[in-house]
Amino acid sequence: MNYRNLIKISFRALMNNKLRGFLTMLGIIIGVASVIAMLAIGQGSKSSIRSQISEMGSNLIMIQPGNGQFGGVRQSAGSMQTLKMEDYKRVANEAQYIAHSTPVVSSSGQVIYGANNAPTSVTGANTEYLDIRTYKVERGEMFTDEDLKSSRKVCVVGATIVKNLFTNGEDPLGKVIRFNKTPFKIIGILEAKGYNAMGMDQDDIIIAPFTTIQKRILSITYINSIFASAVSEELSEAATESISSIIRENHKLREGEEDDFNVRSQEELTSMLSSTTDIMTILLACIAGISLLVGGIGIMNIMYVSVTERTREIGLRMSIGAKGRHILLQFLIEAIIISVTGGVIGVILGIGSAAMIKFVIGWPIQVQLFSVILSFLVCTVTGVFFGWYPAKKASGLDPIEAIRYE
Repeated sequence: MNYRNLIKISFRALMNNKLRGFLTMLGIIIGVASVIAMLAIGQGSKSSIRSQISEMGSNLIMIQPGNGQFGGVRQSAGSMQTLKMEDYKRVANEAQYIAHSTPVVSSSGQVIYGANNAPTSVTGANTEYLDIRTYKVERGEMFTDEDLKSSRKVCVVGATIVKNLFTNGEDPLGKVIRFNKTPFKIIGILEAKGYNAMGMDQDDIIIAPFTTIQKRILSITYINSIFASAVSEELSEAATESISSIIRENHKLREGEEDDFNVRSQEELTSMLSSTTDIMTILLACIAGISLLVGGIGIMNIMYVSVTERTREIGLRMSIGAKGRHILLQFLIEAIIISVTGGVIGVILGIGSAAMIKFVIGWPIQVQLFSVILSFLVCTVTGVFFGWYPAKKASGLDPIEAIRYE
């Protein structure tokens, strides 16, 4: 008996029980489709998060006040005043692998124009803030170094500010808005960026010279934080170490003393969120993989039934010369046909389901080749694994007893 005949016999046996064969495949189909769709959702979410973080500034490094103790009382980071202009100047002039840097001060309050008002915050920075945070001026212009020196009350605003204040379609350029009681002239409007990965509206922003915010609104001499951008994302860690070393030296902190500041890079946030999405993707894939296990058990169950039903047939084949290995291969081929056919249908259904999810729900989807190959290989191995034992049982039947089986 050659292999071609074995395959023909296997196909004929499956075609004689089309409905049963399809129902057996169903577990494999659902399992493969689920794995592909779940992995597509996970990978799509990961890519979306990375993309949104890049829009925030993938090389962003933030230096903020840290916790500290004064008079035996531990102070919160928000109440610390450990960052000075001297820290910023040394970071800007001496830190390695830094492309841009800016001191940052901010204040929350109410922005007002005419009868319209909205809660927001104003960010004080220098001219490099746009490069660090990857903002672009769509209309008008950014304030200048001369504006910084003179502490002029000018600002650039995001699309959300324009939407909330200029409800009648007025041109915001040149208009004067008030932040709490301080007037600011709008000289530029930023390109819209939308919401970031943390759900924050990146267009709800007012940027003004940091010297203006320090003197006119906050009446302080220290700064709230320092923003910088590394030359490249790969050098973010080296830049972070360089900044930490400079600020420790500037604050005269001895070896072993706790930092009174925190340095965080966007790379850390990217790694953390990517790790979280990877765990969720694996969890989703494992849950979907249970369907493959159930499908495999279904194959084993049906093959056992098939062996029982065809005991006399097996005896007849063995009595006319078929060997145990031929019977083993025949039933194993049937199991593989079921699993591979189910796998092909499952792959098509999984890719189609992922596309449907993206089209209907709008979730970010990314079907990767490895998930398709992995699912197909797993379902093939499942067919071999769960089909082997019933096939082995069939090949071990005694021909005489098999023929006499009722």
